[in-house]
Amino acid sequence: QVQLVESGGGSVQAGGSLRLSCAASGHTYFRRCMGWFRQAPGREREGVAIIDTGAGGTYHRDSVKGRFTISQDNAKNMVYLQIDSLKPDDTAMYYCAAEIFVGGSCLTRVRAADFTYWGQGTQVTVSS
Repeated sequence: QVQLVESGGGSVQAGGSLRLSCAASGHTYFRRCMGWFRQAPGREREGVAIIDTGAGGTYHRDSVKGRFTISQDNAKNMVYLQIDSLKPDDTAMYYCAAEIFVGGSCLTRVRAADFTYWGQGTQVTVSS
C-alpha cells in the first residue's frame, strides 16, 4: 500500500507558477513509477508527467514540455510538479499517482489505468 497526499494547488493568473507536492507514505521502499495527472470538468484524466523513482528518468506530455517539470526527493519520499507559464487551459484537478515498479518502463505508463494508488487531488485554477 502507498498513501499519497498532494498539496500546493491554488488560484493564479495566467503566466504565474505553482509547485505541486506529493507526499508518499507506506511501502515507499519499493521502486515506484510516480505520476502527475490532471482532470478538467467533462474531460478524461490525462497524464502530464511521470518519474521513475529508481532510475530517475522522466516523461512529460508534449503539451506541457518546457512548462512542467517533475522531480523527486527520495530522502523525503516527495515528488514535485513545477508548473510555469500557467495557462487557463491548465485549470484542472491535479492528482498524484503511484505504481510499484515490477519491470518494463515507467515512462510508458501514461494512462490512469496504469496506476493503482492515487491521492485526493489538488485544484489548480488559472484565470486570464
